[in-house]
Amino acid sequence: MADRLSGTSLDEFAQLDLGRTARRGYPEAIFCEGKTAAQVAAIATALADQPQVSLFTRVRDEHVAAITAALPDAAVDADARLVAWPPDPPAPTGGPVLVLAAGTSDLPVAREALLTSRYLGRQSDLVVDVGVAGLHRILAQVPRLRTARAIVVAAGMDGALPSVVAGLVSAPVIAVPTSVGYGAAFEGLAALLTMLNACAPGVAVVNIDNGYGAGHLAAQIAAP
Repeated sequence: MADRLSGTSLDEFAQLDLGRTARRGYPEAIFCEGKTAAQVAAIATALADQPQVSLFTRVRDEHVAAITAALPDAAVDADARLVAWPPDPPAPTGGPVLVLAAGTSDLPVAREALLTSRYLGRQSDLVVDVGVAGLHRILAQVPRLRTARAIVVAAGMDGALPSVVAGLVSAPVIAVPTSVGYGAAFEGLAALLTMLNACAPGVAVVNIDNGYGAGHLAAQIAAP
């Protein structure tokens, strides 16, 4: 992702990797957290005439205003803190991706994963509120789970849902610990450690709250 320095002229703080799509099949994303609105505006302006999908992640309100000033038709998802340009995802190819949110509080991270996978060209759908506190909810989804080529599971608290899902399906499961939980959850560390120690094989783990990374990996796994 583009690095942040101090200037507002693009060449003072970023070198956009415009060849990344040709080189590895997927475009660079712009991680906006820590960048100024002026820096994000300069990047958005530079990307306006580029053919590849541009995803701006972890946006704040001032970033959204800067991006949409340069790209008025950009798609904004406030829950996922993500802005996409062009606004319409490409026609899906490859296999389907399913994103699970253990609880309502995990939805922002789950939606970041969902939209990332969708804008990287996969049919992607969301299943909500299927955490392990009510196992009947995830068991009711088993037929649907088994249609997916890759599954993303966003969960905080005890972080147990990815192991449960991986024991029910043949597809790879990408676990995303979220910073949801009470004090001993340590802002997602407890869920991260649970997922890293999953007893079910076929579980990969990304960093805490990294919905973008999970959605990207799912899109790669489900590629044609």
